[in-house]
Amino acid sequence: MSSRTLPLLFINLGGEMLYILDQRLRAQNIPADKAKKVMNDIITTMFNKKFLEELFKPQELYSKKALRTVFDRLAHASIMRLNQASMDKLYDLMTMAFKYQVLLCPRPKDILLISFNHMDAIKDFVKDTPSILSQVDETYQQLIEMYTTLCSGEFQLIRQTLLIFFQDMHIRVSIFLKDKVQNSNGRFVLPTSGPVPYGTQVPGLIRMFSCTGEEVTRLQFNNGGNYTAALREGSFEIFRDRVTKLGTNMYSVSRPVETHMSGTSKNSAQHTKVNTAPNPLAKEELNLLAKLMGGLEVPKSGNADNVDNIVFQDQQVNAELAKIMGEFTESGEQSPSSSSKGDDLLAMMDGL
Repeated sequence: MSSRTLPLLFINLGGEMLYILDQRLRAQNIPADKAKKVMNDIITTMFNKKFLEELFKPQELYSKKALRTVFDRLAHASIMRLNQASMDKLYDLMTMAFKYQVLLCPRPKDILLISFNHMDAIKDFVKDTPSILSQVDETYQQLIEMYTTLCSGEFQLIRQTLLIFFQDMHIRVSIFLKDKVQNSNGRFVLPTSGPVPYGTQVPGLIRMFSCTGEEVTRLQFNNGGNYTAALREGSFEIFRDRVTKLGTNMYSVSRPVETHMSGTSKNSAQHTKVNTAPNPLAKEELNLLAKLMGGLEVPKSGNADNVDNIVFQDQQVNAELAKIMGEFTESGEQSPSSSSKGDDLLAMMDGL
């Protein structure tokens, strides 16, 4: 188990949540200023400095219950309100999307490219809000400093830790079912085609060498798939071409579900604005989420909430969870709008 997994899990799940909420806000014609406020408030809370300082410390993963509570709190960090059913559906979509990405990443190290795709999108969401953008940029630098120097073995441990975390989650998602990348039992179908991981060769050749290192024999065999060579490696620098599409918005027309182990990008400026029209393949999933959200209520004006007065209904919530919640309360100092969140925090915690 890797003690460096938590930041990547949090950022990737958070990125998937933002994709879904952004599409629903657009689809329901929420006024642009209110939609922007919702996204800004959530991203401000997500990148709260004190919380991230705690998050980036080497540690074991949070329990599933604690992590779910973190995202409950994060989703309600704005004037938007979600009922329990809609939050359940939102979390299911988030987790299964990232699980699929982890399964498909060609090399363990490519989990970092997936994370950077999410970070690139988050930067684009707040590109017109310098105060929030600086928070995101700071986290970007932390990711680069912590992860780009890790060896392949460390990334393999991170990938294994993530897969262990997701191993009991088999929730069926219509966009995956329609693309035939998920079976009716909720398990994913891994491809036997597409580009091989960067730095490796297409399977199908056995070379034999003498004791002096001279090649003496070549044998070919049927690899059972339709593999191609990787064109190039994705960039691990800020706002560059990641090559892989994993981690980009699968709810847009220009970004269908990735079905290969890696993708190729013909456009080096991959981070340019994505077509925000809903992907027809994702329509059913988003429509169901919309019904559960009951119109995605965004009040005209929020009511002031005291984020310190949170009642934990479940007595088994431990000190770890309380500490997480305490870090999130600090986000009120980061955003002028945080004093009028408009969400019912006590009701939100009833499900614990």
